[in-house]
Amino acid sequence: MDLESYQDNSQNLTIKSVIPEITLSEPCCVGIDEAGRGPVLGPMVYGICYYPLSKAEEVKNLGLADSKTLTEEQREELFKIIDENKEFMGWAINILSPNYLSKSMLRRTKYSLNEVSHDTAIGLINLLLANNINVHEIYVDTVGVADKYQDKLQKIFPGIQITVTPKADAKFPVVSAASICAKVARDKVLKEWKFPENVEFSKEHGSGYPSDPTTKKWLAESIDKVFGFPQLVRFSWSTCSNILDSRAVPVHWDDDDDDGDQSAQGTASITSFFTPKNDSVDRQRHQFFRERHLEPVDSF
Repeated sequence: MDLESYQDNSQNLTIKSVIPEITLSEPCCVGIDEAGRGPVLGPMVYGICYYPLSKAEEVKNLGLADSKTLTEEQREELFKIIDENKEFMGWAINILSPNYLSKSMLRRTKYSLNEVSHDTAIGLINLLLANNINVHEIYVDTVGVADKYQDKLQKIFPGIQITVTPKADAKFPVVSAASICAKVARDKVLKEWKFPENVEFSKEHGSGYPSDPTTKKWLAESIDKVFGFPQLVRFSWSTCSNILDSRAVPVHWDDDDDDGDQSAQGTASITSFFTPKNDSVDRQRHQFFRERHLEPVDSF
């Protein structure tokens, strides 16, 4: 899997295979699954795989399985098989950066990880439809309550047969294939991660799951007391918040103060900071904010 185009790991990226011509005419089944939902490190990657229903038996004989039950070498080998069968199998992945996940979960209007997951799956289905893939059946590994998720997708795509179920990656080969694509991509991103902070960080960060002692140790050792964590980290996870509270420099937010007390002390109200100023000084924002695409709240 070529991830050369993933140079800016603060951004999301969609990569897709060559579209098999047969999938434009014959009815196809589609599988959707993700990798990296729970870890505190790295991106979450959504994968989608598709092939004609007439090739179902042939795909079944490829020996596909849930990516979680396979070794890294087995996943790499099976992805190679999927990719080599490009005359009838297609795939696409959507890499969701740690920065995007954290900003989504912490923004003023709540955007939960479940909603991010649903919207990403919907986006991948729309990608296939926009490329004229003859989508007939869709199988999805559930996020949240399966029935509600299925109803949601069915309303958006009424002409397609949709099945949402737990453990879909173990039940349907097409979802197993999607799971393998997603997991191989995530593993590759983590292995080839380029830290934009110009600081040497250890590669020994464990599995990336919050319960992993090696991951916890890496987080504690990689924190900057002022700027927090490198972009590899999903800083919205509670594991990170706890480390920041105990190890980082305390931050005082002016709007936490009581407005009444401020007025009594002769301090300007917070709204005064948003009034237009006659002078327009163009200041260069710090690299930390530019790299993470963070904007002042008054620009929204």
